[in-house]
Amino acid sequence: MQKLSAGLLMFRRRDWALEVLLVHPGGPFWKNKDDGAWSIPKGEYAETENALDAARREFREETGFEPGAELIPLGEIRQPSRKIVSAWAFEGDCDPAALHSNTFSIEWPPKSGQTREFPEVDRAAWFPIDVARTKLLKGQLPFLDKLILKLQAPEP
Repeated sequence: MQKLSAGLLMFRRRDWALEVLLVHPGGPFWKNKDDGAWSIPKGEYAETENALDAARREFREETGFEPGAELIPLGEIRQPSRKIVSAWAFEGDCDPAALHSNTFSIEWPPKSGQTREFPEVDRAAWFPIDVARTKLLKGQLPFLDKLILKLQAPEP
């Protein structure tokens, strides 16, 4: 069964740069990772679910923010893990300090018999595109290029 994921990439325009909102995964495995560890807010969904509905849901669950209404389709990419990720972008703004993420539970430390709860996302931040290229997971980098191309395209 093919793994599917969908997400939303929020962007804002500043006088000096185009910036994107990225999230850092929560939990002990990602705690000390930074470059190449950030993601667009996204999550898995079932084949029977609408990808866009899943992307909106996951954005809310991972950030606590409401997604924008006017979405720019960025298409889909196949990550190195073979997961298919669909994404849309929208222009917006938010305060990353106001992030509120859902949580998940895992046994931690491993084989301890103790279950601990962690946020799905432990922080969010705005990054100019050049910095986002170093922060974002390699498999999601094509979404930055797709966003730039869509924003440069003339309006129909």
